[in-house]
Amino acid sequence: QVQLVESGGGLVQPGGSLRLSCAASRTFFSIYPMAWYRQAPGKRRELVAGITNGGTTSYADSVKGRSTISKDNAKNTVYLQMNSLKPEDTAVYYCHEDTLGGAWGQGIQVTVSS
Repeated sequence: QVQLVESGGGLVQPGGSLRLSCAASRTFFSIYPMAWYRQAPGKRRELVAGITNGGTTSYADSVKGRSTISKDNAKNTVYLQMNSLKPEDTAVYYCHEDTLGGAWGQGIQVTVSS
């Protein structure tokens, strides 16, 4: 059973930055595309960013230019660097192994508030 464990969330002021990490307990991590999703209260879970096994990245329009997804295959870890955070970025963020039936992390809270 693959486990994905997120870390790095918390409370940050508007305009601040956070880096989320997701550590995966699996072999051959390098061949798996990964993604970050988020879910705000009362809203559907939405895709924030994705990265393919070849390193190609994609972003939701709402975070494009402010966020960077990256993958360290040696550490079995995927990151989401978020800058210029806004209150509307407040959500629970989930790491996901972006395959059919792929694993999900337990989620981590990010709150952007003054």
